[in-house]
Amino acid sequence: MIDIRFGPQVCGDLTSAASREWLVPDGLGGYAMGTVGGLRTRRYHGLLVVPGETPASRRVGLVSLDPAVTLPSGARVRLGAHEWASGDVDPRGFELLERFDLVDGLPRWRWRIGAVVIERELAMLPGRSCVAVVHRLVAGGPVRLELSAACTWRDAHGERRADGPIPQVEAVADGAVVEGAYRLAGPGWAPEGQWWLGVHHREEANRGLHPDEDLWYAGRFVGELDRPGDTVSVRAWADPLDLEPMAAEDIVATARRRNRQVVATAKPADDVDATLALAADAFVVRTNQAAVDVVAGYPWFGAWSRDTMISYEGLFLCTGRADEGRELLRSYAATLSEGMLANTADTGRVEYNTVDGTLWFLHAMSRHVTVTGDTDLGDELLPALRAVIDAHTAGTRYGIRVDPADGLLTQGAAGTALTWMDARVYGVPVTPRTGKPVEVNALWINGLAGLAELTELAGQDADELWRRHRQATASFRERFPAPTGWLHDVLDAPAPAYPLGGAALHDDDALRPNQLLAWSLPYAPMEPDEATLRRVGGGLLTPLGPRSLAPDSGEFVGRHRGGPADRDGGYHQGTVWPWLLGPYVDAARRGKMSVDDVFVGIEAHLMEYGLGSVSETADGLAPHTATGCPFQAWSVAELLRVRRKSQ
Repeated sequence: MIDIRFGPQVCGDLTSAASREWLVPDGLGGYAMGTVGGLRTRRYHGLLVVPGETPASRRVGLVSLDPAVTLPSGARVRLGAHEWASGDVDPRGFELLERFDLVDGLPRWRWRIGAVVIERELAMLPGRSCVAVVHRLVAGGPVRLELSAACTWRDAHGERRADGPIPQVEAVADGAVVEGAYRLAGPGWAPEGQWWLGVHHREEANRGLHPDEDLWYAGRFVGELDRPGDTVSVRAWADPLDLEPMAAEDIVATARRRNRQVVATAKPADDVDATLALAADAFVVRTNQAAVDVVAGYPWFGAWSRDTMISYEGLFLCTGRADEGRELLRSYAATLSEGMLANTADTGRVEYNTVDGTLWFLHAMSRHVTVTGDTDLGDELLPALRAVIDAHTAGTRYGIRVDPADGLLTQGAAGTALTWMDARVYGVPVTPRTGKPVEVNALWINGLAGLAELTELAGQDADELWRRHRQATASFRERFPAPTGWLHDVLDAPAPAYPLGGAALHDDDALRPNQLLAWSLPYAPMEPDEATLRRVGGGLLTPLGPRSLAPDSGEFVGRHRGGPADRDGGYHQGTVWPWLLGPYVDAARRGKMSVDDVFVGIEAHLMEYGLGSVSETADGLAPHTATGCPFQAWSVAELLRVRRKSQ
């Protein structure tokens, strides 16, 4: 894997150290997460974040273990880091960091206090909500090490304050149980019980959200480090509380061994490929129902079918996980209703609110069978897939239906945003894209052809599917090319002066990246044209992927910043989306264009934001600062997929 390490100039600089984040997942949807310098900058940061009924319903438990070293001289040096509502940063342990490494995906810190050197390693036990934190004396000593446990028990999307109930902490052997939800175990437990008031999260402030919370100082662990090699370790785990996990050092070794196996199974071609394969592993989880699922992004997303299906090939077929992929496709097929795939249950209820998620499912099924030869799954799910086509032809929710005049798919209903550009501000869609969106129809045509092939592999008649495919393809080629020199983004859209369903329609020729799918998909409706692709790339391409809108548009928003309304308003109005690098590279390759240089910036990005991973979004204007989730499934999956094709 690529060598991710930072020395004192990064570790000791607050801005640099706090802007680089690490993630250690538990394989269930929970995680440990923080920054290189140890400063918690998000409400989502913690050492034990536990998944709930869905991957998105996580709860923060153990927040931090703040080290303090008592030297032979008697001096006490604190190595933790907290920012407070007053603006103070205290303690400032990051200033004593001489190195941070990400080794096999696991973080390692190294503090130097004169002749004394202490390392910390952290790992989660694969398949269980359990974290181990190991401290080792590397040089110097003897020293005493205290580890102050800052705790909470709350929804990961919120905060807890001192004006509410005091957390219940029950002393047990070697530690304590907090709120009956998770257990702490380590040497020399000394209970305390005190609120730490006004802990500040700078990234939440930047996102326009409430930035402060209060933490409960539950107590401290104390151990002696007499000679180099001695360790002091703490474990924290959720249910079952009475099932004690293996020793902390063994948890670290087990996690490291598993991560190496994940990489080996993916058969990486180079160090970047290996890094992306391990990054992809973070998103594939087993829920508490033991089902395979995909977390769309850490730290705040759960499972979204659109993201899952876009990510499918990269996460499963490029990493040697086709068996798990088969299980996932079967379970998702069971959610089909009126020809539509359930999109998400992040809100606590199953939602059917996407026009493209189902079409991406057709694509994932086709790719699965093509790559693996798993015709048994194709045969098994063929009736459900044919029902999708029938439902779309007859018409289903939100005005989704095939226009019999041209065979293209139209969609839209008042107040909805059904494509992947689905942001709303105060309930109003920013880019409703009512009508016939270009990528939706490219996916529809691709799905018809893919399903026709699956039908023929099953020995059944596919003539009607091919007829629909030919009609839609001919209409697409006739109608989508725009006088501007690229493709229309939406056909038959309501004119701005008319409400949805009004008399006037127009064709939207805004330069957006959605058209890339018209050239990139396996059964794409258009043959690549180098001149057109160069116009699209010239207006949209950045080092981290295509923008969602060209900068010369009057609606372009160059910085993805501010509160929720500001961020959602600019989400698809110029913000860069790294996942779109996949369709861009596929389209360019089909057009015989060189893409050797397009990976340079995004590969460097692996060490800039979410370490070893790829962000959800980035600013449309230079320097294209990363935004959104630091760890995003489709961003990783699409980069992994198209890099694999070049090897």
